[in-house]
Amino acid sequence: MSDNQAEIPLFPLRTVLFPGGVLPLRIFEPRYVDMVRHCLRTDSGFGVVLIREGNEARLSDQEQAPDIFDIGTEARIVDFNQADNGLLGIVARGERKFRVRRAHQQKDHLLLGEVEFLAEEVAGELQPEHANLVEVLKQLTQHPLVQKLDLEVDFDQARSVSFRLADLLPIEPEIKQALLQLRWPKERLMELSRIVRKFQE
Repeated sequence: MSDNQAEIPLFPLRTVLFPGGVLPLRIFEPRYVDMVRHCLRTDSGFGVVLIREGNEARLSDQEQAPDIFDIGTEARIVDFNQADNGLLGIVARGERKFRVRRAHQQKDHLLLGEVEFLAEEVAGELQPEHANLVEVLKQLTQHPLVQKLDLEVDFDQARSVSFRLADLLPIEPEIKQALLQLRWPKERLMELSRIVRKFQE
């Protein structure tokens, strides 16, 4: 495989992770506990992909693997703890975007994906018309729950503002997925302007 291709474990969720975003997870299924241990031991990542249809948890061997979107984000574990109830708690941070070329299941139903990592988006400059978006993002980052996430935000960079705003706005996962799939921060900011205007009407 070339440098921008790899086989990684996939974690299908009803959540979209953006590069630079933070995702706290509670892990209880054995296949994902094993995946987390492997990632920690080998200092490797896993892929977060949005479920199009199906369930996160596999309740029986007969159940189909969930149908997933093919654009996702590599996640790197940055913190973990064992909760009192035996659940494994992890915090993962989003890194590179990828496209799933092919996916298959292991015997334990862990989904593995042959992925192609996508080129990093340009940083981009913010324009005067983005001032409202920056203000909305500043307000969102003041929320106590958001402050706990310890997000890194560059309020002068189009890529950072577009990712963090898409991350934090209370919008449906499918809309977040559409925002993730855009390749240019300025396109994402245009869509976000429309979404924020609807909220403010």
